[in-house]
Amino acid sequence: MIKRGISKIFIAAVSAVYVLSAMTITASANGDVAGAVTSTWTSAKSQIKEVVNNVVFPVIDVILAILLFVKIATCYMEYRKHGQFEWTPIAILFGCLIFALTAPLYVWTIVSI
Repeated sequence: MIKRGISKIFIAAVSAVYVLSAMTITASANGDVAGAVTSTWTSAKSQIKEVVNNVVFPVIDVILAILLFVKIATCYMEYRKHGQFEWTPIAILFGCLIFALTAPLYVWTIVSI
């Protein structure tokens, strides 16, 4: 009974050591981590730029546009109920939408890619 428990612990320890050794990867043959990161960034830069321009910014734009129209509708309902129209949240959402729509034109010069 004790031998079976010890053998399970031994098998678990050997398995853990094997998994840990399999997961260790060196950056390059020289150990030049900075060079590996730089070369990876250089090769992936255009793909990152394309994904951000074609996926991330349009999703943000759609979310802000939906929020803007919902806020306009709720402000109109408040106007009908109380007689006051709040322009501030609409102006803030509109400004954020304009900022997000034009961001692909200048964000890459700020990030300096």
